[in-house]
Amino acid sequence: MKICFHCRRELDLSTRPGRGDSCPHCGSDIKACLNCRFYDVTSYNECWEPSAGRVVDKDKANFCEFFDLGDASGEKAREDDPLQKLKDLFKS
Repeated sequence: MKICFHCRRELDLSTRPGRGDSCPHCGSDIKACLNCRFYDVTSYNECWEPSAGRVVDKDKANFCEFFDLGDASGEKAREDDPLQKLKDLFKS
């Protein structure tokens, strides 16, 4: 299931998203790092693809050649974020 990183709603796409495509529900860019299957907050440049160039704005559309719309939009990477786990320990 393909999910928008911003609104967490399902994306119904029949073709590969382009740089100008946006989520029909919230308007966020679809071809953004946060929607890519290679996105990982714990990896160098926050990307599993070693040949990918650095992208500063992870929530904005980019020209990355390696973009592949991922399932659950990096949810695993966010769950495994050690900094977030530490912050969760000290919540009141």
